[in-house]
Amino acid sequence: MQKFGASYVHTVTGEVIENGIITIDNQGVITNIKAAKTSIPKDVQFFEGGHIVPGFINTHCHLELSHMKGLVDTGTGLIAFISKVVTMRDFPKGQIKAAIARAEKEMIKNGIVAVGDISNQTDTLAQKAKGNLRYYTFVELFDLLQGNVDETLAQYQPVYEEINLPKGHRKSYVPHAPYSVSDPLFEKIKTLNPQNATVSIHNQELEAEDEFFLRKKGAFVDFYKGFGLSIKGFKKTGQKSIYKAIQHLNPKSRTLFVHNTLTQKEDIKAAQSWSKQVYWATCPNANLYIENRLPDYQAFIDEKAKMTIGTDSLTSNWGLSILAEMQTISKYNSYISFETLLKWATINGARALGMQKELGSIEVGKSPGLNLLTNIAEDRITEKTKVRKLV
Repeated sequence: MQKFGASYVHTVTGEVIENGIITIDNQGVITNIKAAKTSIPKDVQFFEGGHIVPGFINTHCHLELSHMKGLVDTGTGLIAFISKVVTMRDFPKGQIKAAIARAEKEMIKNGIVAVGDISNQTDTLAQKAKGNLRYYTFVELFDLLQGNVDETLAQYQPVYEEINLPKGHRKSYVPHAPYSVSDPLFEKIKTLNPQNATVSIHNQELEAEDEFFLRKKGAFVDFYKGFGLSIKGFKKTGQKSIYKAIQHLNPKSRTLFVHNTLTQKEDIKAAQSWSKQVYWATCPNANLYIENRLPDYQAFIDEKAKMTIGTDSLTSNWGLSILAEMQTISKYNSYISFETLLKWATINGARALGMQKELGSIEVGKSPGLNLLTNIAEDRITEKTKVRKLV
């Protein structure tokens, strides 16, 4: 048994306990939570002035791209970024696997306990099988609007079938983005997953994405032309790209919209009217790295959106730290409270991945992992805030 305590224990789903003490068994399961009545018992590892919080949930990552850290310039925009990733991702397998192991170690050090990870290949599976973190592996499909469903499945179904990870890990087929998935492939993906799946999709990262659907003009037309791909079969919809997604996704599944850099209040309303199981992943440092802009967080707060936090990949970020993402949000949006950001980083992420029975909050019977945060100033995360993984 281990006992940890701090001046503040943030249960997330309940109250903040001052001088809280948490007892954990040898399997990491919480057996007791209480406030110290007078002095702190000697068998408690207590952190004066510290804040104990649950382990962080990283709802969006591309672990298999870890070997490309620093190879893609910042500020180039999404289309240039995608083009570089497509043409530069092939490296020796040993180099790729070593980078994946380092990236996972970095996430663990930064207090992350579970990851929603995009996979197009099997490179991450050996590392995931070690059970160091909980993974929801999203096998991402795209046919670049060509409608070749059978060919696409022939490429990615072996990846899905090879994912045979320990208990607690999950997997599903997911579409990459509205601009890269044909209608037939969208419909096929819907039939491949059980209704209790989480389906991740990149959403509204740049203005050209909506322009493509509204008018069939702009940078994506040039993007497809540059790869020699025909888009004659693509019809403009007169609506933003998110409406294509909700037309083809299953409202009974959990849907995780990722990035949402240009998503506006009416888009949020439409998606949340379509399904009660909509979650929104924000990856602020990746947004700054690629597009040099951030989402309108106030719009999401106004609509009571279930926000989560991701890191994206080391190709599009300087590191893999949920705390660093929280710091960026707080730096540019200081009106967002620490407690709000903490919910985004923990319980909302756990619910989005269907892992809330074990993770996301400090409750008896759960094994969420524990992080110690220091240098919290007046209920605000600052640039000086640090994280230390306790369990």
